[in-house]
Amino acid sequence: MVHPQALLDELARTPDVPAFEHGARVTTRGELRELIGRCAAGLRAAGLGPGDGIGLATGVTPEGFAALMAVHVLGARAVAVRPGLPEAQLRHILADVAALVVDSAPPAEVPVLWLDDLLATYEEPVPQGRPEDIATVVFTSGSTGVPKGVAHSYRALTEGRVWRPPVPGSAHERFGAGFGRYLLFGSLASAVMVEQLAVTLFAGGTAVIPEEPPDFPWVLPRLRITAALMTVPRLHQVLDVLRGSDVDLGGVRTLIVAGSPVPPHKLAEAARRIGPAMHHAYGQTETGMLTLCRADEGPGSVGKACDTVEIEIRDGEVWVRTPSAFSGYWRDPAASAAVLRDGWVRTQDLGHLDASGYLHLSGRARDVVIVNAIVHYAGPIERAIAACPDVDQAYVVAVPDERTGEAAHAFVVPAPGREPDLAEVRKAVAAELGEAAVPARFSFLDSVPVAPSGKPDKAALLRSLVD
Repeated sequence: MVHPQALLDELARTPDVPAFEHGARVTTRGELRELIGRCAAGLRAAGLGPGDGIGLATGVTPEGFAALMAVHVLGARAVAVRPGLPEAQLRHILADVAALVVDSAPPAEVPVLWLDDLLATYEEPVPQGRPEDIATVVFTSGSTGVPKGVAHSYRALTEGRVWRPPVPGSAHERFGAGFGRYLLFGSLASAVMVEQLAVTLFAGGTAVIPEEPPDFPWVLPRLRITAALMTVPRLHQVLDVLRGSDVDLGGVRTLIVAGSPVPPHKLAEAARRIGPAMHHAYGQTETGMLTLCRADEGPGSVGKACDTVEIEIRDGEVWVRTPSAFSGYWRDPAASAAVLRDGWVRTQDLGHLDASGYLHLSGRARDVVIVNAIVHYAGPIERAIAACPDVDQAYVVAVPDERTGEAAHAFVVPAPGREPDLAEVRKAVAAELGEAAVPARFSFLDSVPVAPSGKPDKAALLRSLVD
């Protein structure tokens, strides 16, 4: 059996159960399976097949997801395109795709296939992928240069825990039990969003697509959502609302924050205001979700290893092994060799495992400031600043400095109604990390800019210093 056969079987097993809900429209699992067969027939009629690169620039719809699965039925290579990419990144991402599937104006001048036109005929979907062929290429945000394509094989999708029924009694099964109504929004180019959609479908749940951009946290009770995924900036937004408004989140069973580190005091506040539904997850596009825990569990950690995940700490860095790990960076053997070794993935994150098996992260190996030839990691400095009572968020970047080579510049978002005393902030950082780690400069912000990936945009913060 090769991906997506397990999903096709699941859809056929309960054909009358809703798979998607979008306003008044409900798409059953049987109808979703038919959409996949129709998209596969349309792609094949267009001359596409195993090994071809097929770009996908569609909205968050049942048809858009069906097109992605149809690419996998053909054994082709799915290349998802995030909306709003600059032209140079688009050219790079679409350089070797045979065609681009769209449901609105195409983002680039490449051969396009209109999604509606693919649905004219039906064929029984029979997966043709070969285990070692590449099934998906997901491109990184490009925040560190040219986007890197994270390539996953059909073997990884087939053997990973996400695209198959959970093992009875496993943590994965218990996790999926909260996904009765999963809030699906943003972009199908988001690997983590699609990963959680897979959890939903195999748990028997329904993906609920909001008709407008979701207004967190109000969208959760309005659409009777039981599970949702958030980035850290969105969590800050939710907490801002909850501090002043009473929002009934009693129906939410699993609310996950992921994408970047969350200061422990912020997780503690989320646990107080949201309750046991609040979870913190850690993972990468290269590996999928690696750890998960409730916000009130394993203080200061990102949780224990998920099913099928092994974690080792080597020289302070986190290495992981999982069947769902990527095969390498698309057409970049040097970058692949730097992080792949004997089946293990070097995450380039720093951390340690405590005696109970909880993983604690302390920063990223590449997110550093070199002051007087001494390396200082931004993560610990950010956490020390954010732990100050008058600070809500903190982000540290490296800037050139004639005296020390580089210096740390801290961007601080004050807590609502507070005014941080920088003398006290500096003292707190020095007490935690030493005088050499104290940022040389500070800037205050009302809010942090957010990258298209949903993460805090440090590149934009750097640009703001020279604009």
